[in-house]
Amino acid sequence: MGRLCFISRAYRNRTSSGNKAKSDYEDILTAAGAVNLGLERTYGDGKARGFVRNLAGIVVAAARLRPGDTLVLQYPVKKYFAAVCRVARMRGARTVALIHDLGSWRRRKLTVAQELRRLDNADVVAATNPVMAQWLAEQGFPEEKLLALGLHDYLSDAQPPEAAPTDLGSVAYAGALNMRKNAFLLEMKELKGVHVELYGSLKDYTPEHITAHGFVEPDAFIRGAKGAWGLVWDGDSLDACTGAWGEYLSVNTPHKSAFYLRAGLPLIVWSRSAIAPIVRERGIGLCVDSLRELPDLLASITPERYRALRASALREGERAARGENLRALLASPPIASRPE
Repeated sequence: MGRLCFISRAYRNRTSSGNKAKSDYEDILTAAGAVNLGLERTYGDGKARGFVRNLAGIVVAAARLRPGDTLVLQYPVKKYFAAVCRVARMRGARTVALIHDLGSWRRRKLTVAQELRRLDNADVVAATNPVMAQWLAEQGFPEEKLLALGLHDYLSDAQPPEAAPTDLGSVAYAGALNMRKNAFLLEMKELKGVHVELYGSLKDYTPEHITAHGFVEPDAFIRGAKGAWGLVWDGDSLDACTGAWGEYLSVNTPHKSAFYLRAGLPLIVWSRSAIAPIVRERGIGLCVDSLRELPDLLASITPERYRALRASALREGERAARGENLRALLASPPIASRPE
């Protein structure tokens, strides 16, 4: 059977969500028997040095490809994606684009048509969830080339506390306050009985309804996050996820959802988000049309119901810690059905 392969890269740091997700997937691929065709992974090289190292890794990987290989590329790969896919095809290898981000949505750096043409260079495209896969198909992307992940994995040996929180009106949010991304946090002062535990900076704001913890190491968050819920919401409105960041949740699986689950926190998500069907199906949180529902909804949650939701979140978090979401994707055809 042909080899499962990937190309490691230089990362700026270990802690940002994008770097954490991609380096975790390198580790899961390695544990699944995949071969790193590029250079050894590094951290903190700086922008210029990292660029050169990543380019060198791609050149080395292209030379090491063999006929029958399946090369997993963590998308976006920016300037080199189409070239790598073409080289792989010329050498008799297949490519799988594992999507982390779509440039045609949040950052608007590509048109939808440009993104579809770029993705079509890969033999298989793994969307972050079934809703994103459906959206790509509706835009005209070949449905037979699409797979879907579902939830992200999150590797960590840290363990959440055994005792469940008792203040069910306390909500954790991972991410600094940013007027472009999550101005809704300031509006949550209108939600009586709901307090926000913010894991990120508040800058010049000191609202009473938010406790800012600043940056906390991920393992420390998992071991002792304050709050009973993990909030997955973006935009400037309490009534819906709005703006480029908020609307993106309608197709994307945010990495922070896996982070919350690793900490044993049931999720609170927008009912029209792409992960809402997964949250409902697996019983790992609450889906709301508007955050204005929270005061009455959280007050109605019994300790017994919360413990059941938390038990499901803990189970899902354990799956994420073992890399089971990506492993299941790798075990599915056509990725698993590699030629001899």
